[in-house]
Amino acid sequence: MPAAITCPLPLDCYPQVLLAHGGGGTLSQQLLEQIFWPAFGRPDGAAHDSAVFQMPSQRLAFTTDSYVVNPLIFPGGDIGSLAVYGTVNDLAMSGARPRFLSAGFILEEGLSMELLWSIVQSMQQAAQACQVQIITGDTKVVNRGKGDGLFINTAGIGQLEHDQRINPSQIQVGDQVLLSGDLGRHGMAIMAVREGFCFESPLESDSQPLADLVLELLQAGVRLHCLRDLTRGGLASALNEIAQGANLALEIEEAAIPVIPTVRGACELLGLDPLYVANEGRLVAFVPPANYDQALAILKRYHPQATLIGTVTGPATSVLGQVTLRSSLGARRILGRLSGEQLPRIC
Repeated sequence: MPAAITCPLPLDCYPQVLLAHGGGGTLSQQLLEQIFWPAFGRPDGAAHDSAVFQMPSQRLAFTTDSYVVNPLIFPGGDIGSLAVYGTVNDLAMSGARPRFLSAGFILEEGLSMELLWSIVQSMQQAAQACQVQIITGDTKVVNRGKGDGLFINTAGIGQLEHDQRINPSQIQVGDQVLLSGDLGRHGMAIMAVREGFCFESPLESDSQPLADLVLELLQAGVRLHCLRDLTRGGLASALNEIAQGANLALEIEEAAIPVIPTVRGACELLGLDPLYVANEGRLVAFVPPANYDQALAILKRYHPQATLIGTVTGPATSVLGQVTLRSSLGARRILGRLSGEQLPRIC
């Protein structure tokens, strides 16, 4: 874990909470000078409307996302580290090495300055752990009741250091579908806090970066036809999106999908299906049979519950992008898309 950064001034030197009518540009400048720049640095030591940086002449990946999770701090993470890991993971799904991030903060009047500093510190530590730089950003303060504490928007740029095209169009019949770990931790950790549940075994989010795992697969020569992180909508939604994009059918073994007892129990209590619950540190990988053993061995080094969960069986038939779930008894059913939002405000 990277060393904690030190707040440039004691927190009691700041106002206890943000005030929306604190001088407009003056307040934004104070936040930049006293909170964000000490944490993230100033590119070239200059304040300007855009950051200037050097990139090699090659393929790049670019992504953006917004984070509105409630609560802001949850078991296993917070909105700051989640914003970094989520953006890093989106870049990694293209096989990119994450390099640079932007960060926009929508701050609600009344937000505790101590809480803001804690989240900024967590975000900086996450960026350091992922070896990415937060090189530009923005802050806005909105009136009380208009922002729910804190929202963060990020964008990320990564370098593609390989010649593979990693997307659903590359999937082929016979590809093996690998899952990088157990499901449902993030969504259930959030719900446990909201509902006040206590479990015998601590339940923490799986929020973590996936870039190192993907880069190791690539460096080992594994052919990756498709990757997808399992965020909103969980495994089932990701598989449906991929199958539809490839116009192929998948068969998934229900008994092979790892779900820890605490998550399964929480899902049963709330009437939720763990296959649709959000994750923030899990992916599915579609690899050709020749690379299956090597890919699975690497995945297991990162998480012992990584496993083979299914196969690409052939062209889509009765349902475009059909995903079939086979039970331990051999019965088959269509694993459809999630209807509506199962768990709001989980990322």
